[in-house]
Amino acid sequence: MKRKIVSIDENRCNGCGLCVSACHEGAIQLVDGKARLVSDSYCDGLGDCLPACPVNAIRIVEREAADYDEAAVAARMAAAKGQVHAAPSPAAIQPPLPCGCPGQMAKSIARKPAAEAPAPDAPAAAPVAQLANWPVQIKLVNPRAPYLQNAALLIAADCTAFAYPDIHRRFMRNKVTLIGCPKLDEGDYAEKLAAILQANEIKSVTVLRMEVPCCAGIANATMRALQASGKMIPWQVVTISTEGGILED
Repeated sequence: MKRKIVSIDENRCNGCGLCVSACHEGAIQLVDGKARLVSDSYCDGLGDCLPACPVNAIRIVEREAADYDEAAVAARMAAAKGQVHAAPSPAAIQPPLPCGCPGQMAKSIARKPAAEAPAPDAPAAAPVAQLANWPVQIKLVNPRAPYLQNAALLIAADCTAFAYPDIHRRFMRNKVTLIGCPKLDEGDYAEKLAAILQANEIKSVTVLRMEVPCCAGIANATMRALQASGKMIPWQVVTISTEGGILED
C-alpha cells in the first residue's frame, strides 16, 4: 500500500544517533555509521525523529511500503528491553563507536548552590560556571532530553556569551541553556523549539539576543514555536548591545 513513511538521506546524515533515541518504535538504527530505516513495518510515519535530526537528513515521504505492524514493534521493543536488562558478557562490552558528534550524549550538570554574598572587604571570588546541560546547541538538542522537563529555558544567540560578561550569573543560573546563530546555522529553529515545548513542561522562556538586526531571527523563531506549541508559557526577550550592556529587559 502507499502510505507516509520516513526517508533518510544518508549523504546528509552525520551518524549522531539522535534519531535512534527519538524513534519510539525502534525503526531506525545506526548501520556503518549512518542512520537507516531497518524495516518499513516498524515505522508509523508520524515523524517523531524529524525534529531530533540536527542536519535535516530525515523527511516524511509517501511511497509503497508495508503496513505499520504494531504487534511486531511491541515484540521488538520487548526483546530489546530484555537485552538491556540482561547482564552482558565480557565479549559484548565494547567502547562507543566514534561515528557521531557528542550531541547524542544528553546529560545534566550538577551545580552547587550559590554561595552567600561575600563581605564588602573580601577579595572578589572567581566566576562560577552555571551551565546545567549538555548539549547546548539548538540543532543538537534532543526534544526529549531529560533535562528539559520542568525547565526554565534560556535561548541565547551565540554572541551574547562573549558580549555580556556576567551571562552565567545573570542569565544562565537555574536555567537550561540553548544556543544558536540564526544567520549562520542552516534551517529554522522554530520547528525544533516547538518540539521541545510540546514534549516538556516548560516553566518559562528567556530569549537573549544581540542588538544587530540578524539576531531578531532567534526571537522570531521562539515566538512562532510558542504559538505552534499551543501552550501559555511566560517569555521575555532581553537585548544585549555590542558594547556589552543590556538594552531591553
